[in-house]
Amino acid sequence: MTKLPNFKLKLINGKEIKSSEIKKTILFFYPKAFTSGCTIEVCDFQSYFNKFKKIGFQLIGVSKDSTDKNFKFAQKYKVQYSLASDITNVCEKLGVWIEKSMYGRKYFGINRTTFIIDSQGKIFKHWNKVKVSGHVKEVLEIAKLCP
Repeated sequence: MTKLPNFKLKLINGKEIKSSEIKKTILFFYPKAFTSGCTIEVCDFQSYFNKFKKIGFQLIGVSKDSTDKNFKFAQKYKVQYSLASDITNVCEKLGVWIEKSMYGRKYFGINRTTFIIDSQGKIFKHWNKVKVSGHVKEVLEIAKLCP
């Protein structure tokens, strides 16, 4: 298991959280607020929010969107967990900022990724190139095994 690198995230409540404070957490990265896949993913995590809470996990969703945009996203979909903005290149540090291609145009963006962080602040499990359908249920099942 790998320890998280040093970073900070700006939460939608205006506070910052350091990587050293992230323990027993589902940390997931989504490309862009208000897009179809990201909306489904964020809402799926919301529908499982109490199940994660029951097993002692917090949820943090991260994008490169502004704190204000993430706040509006959370409000619209009644998200009860933290959304955060990447202010210290967390995406690059965790390898989720990748070159993508759409209609022949190359650009950089977030590779939809989920990390389970254990009680010691180490990566217990992670998924790259997440397919949204059924993902949150799988994450919950693996999180139940996490120390």
